[in-house]
Amino acid sequence: MFARDPIPSYFFVWVVVRRADEFLLVQENLADNPWFLPAGMVEPGESLIAAAHRETMEEAGIAIRLEGIIEVRQQVYAPDIMRIQVLFLALPLDDTPPKSTPDEHTLRAAWFKLDELTQLHHRSARIPELLAELAAGRPVYPPEVLVSRGLEEEHEE
Repeated sequence: MFARDPIPSYFFVWVVVRRADEFLLVQENLADNPWFLPAGMVEPGESLIAAAHRETMEEAGIAIRLEGIIEVRQQVYAPDIMRIQVLFLALPLDDTPPKSTPDEHTLRAAWFKLDELTQLHHRSARIPELLAELAAGRPVYPPEVLVSRGLEEEHEE
């Protein structure tokens, strides 16, 4: 069928949720309990948009409205493995407080101002930089640039 075998590709979503001058972070249930964005792997048969909604609800307990796409990252780990990350910008749908009870996904979630980020242990040093860029007005692509076709479209906006 193909001249060569397809490259296994794994898709992930990261969700930056912004409320005025605050950003939502989750404390991960890992050995050193780092803070990160709601994020995770897209499940089989799931759209990127549905994954963004699911991961934010599972990890932070917050329902969201997607506002845009920050960037799409491609990481080639080896000649035969690729990872693709789609970073979304979102707003909370309401004033529901973030989750505070640990579970299998995260320990808790909380809102932080930019100046509070330096006090946290982050899984990635890129997160405070990214949030500062967004606060400074970094352009974001409209969500319509992502055209979704397929089995699941219930979260399409």
